[in-house]
Amino acid sequence: MAGGLVALLDDVVAMAKLAAASVDDVTAAAGRASAKAAGVVVDDTAVTPRYVQGFTPDRELPIIQKIALGSLRNKLLVILPAALLLSQFLPWLLTPILMLGGTYLAYEGVEKIWEKVAGHEEHEVPAAAVDADHEKTMVRGAIRTDFILSAEIMVISLNEVADEPFVSRALILVLVAIGITVLVYGVVGLIVKMDDIGLHLAGRQSGAARTVGRGLVAGMPKLLAALSMIGIVAMLWVGGHILLVGVDELGWHALYDAVHHAEEAVGGGVLGWLVNTLASAVIGLVVGAVVVAVVTVVKRRRAPTGEHSEPAAH
Repeated sequence: MAGGLVALLDDVVAMAKLAAASVDDVTAAAGRASAKAAGVVVDDTAVTPRYVQGFTPDRELPIIQKIALGSLRNKLLVILPAALLLSQFLPWLLTPILMLGGTYLAYEGVEKIWEKVAGHEEHEVPAAAVDADHEKTMVRGAIRTDFILSAEIMVISLNEVADEPFVSRALILVLVAIGITVLVYGVVGLIVKMDDIGLHLAGRQSGAARTVGRGLVAGMPKLLAALSMIGIVAMLWVGGHILLVGVDELGWHALYDAVHHAEEAVGGGVLGWLVNTLASAVIGLVVGAVVVAVVTVVKRRRAPTGEHSEPAAH
């Protein structure tokens, strides 16, 4: 009886060690998968702050929280199950679906640039005039853009653990989804509240703290404006890169090979990365411009006669 109990305890200990090793393996794999998606994480972080511009400080963190929850829902309830099922039964569909998302990102990036160039840019709404409907619109827009970026993050992560068993793949992607969402929106929350931190420091007795505080207050509008522009460029870069890799995976290698040769010509490394990034952004710009032109023509044809010929009011 005692011998049987000892044997049972030994089995339990062995199973516990195996489970602990499995957890370690899953955590390590999640870390590797997340690292591969780091470029898209940076883009996601750069894109989001522009969605809270124009709101009063008390609404900034609640809005970011709503976007973060929407992002987590996107990853866990839509993208994760779809990616796992497609990778298991229809893996050839992942690339075309991802390319559609890349095309949308390129379109949105070019649309923002066109609004600035043509003078049709939506001006920041005064904080006093921002209402619940405007907030909902901005949150929906942010979650929609995040969906594409989240899909890219999850598919990149999935590709890194494609050889793992199905359950392990699912657990790894859950960890990636939660970890990256917390990281991205934690950083975004810190960025948009940096001016409040600056105001707090500016009221301290320490001269150094006041100097840092005033610097933060003065620099945050410039930083947010820069991040808004970086976010637009990031849409072109990520969208173009999705399309560049996608056409290669679908069998048309000429464009990807040309970019790869250009990377090798500059010696790879940072310069190679810059070449790839620039090429991806140009591809996104071209594809986005074509889509914007098509959408504009379709809208004009659907508009009532004479409506599109009226000058835009500024």
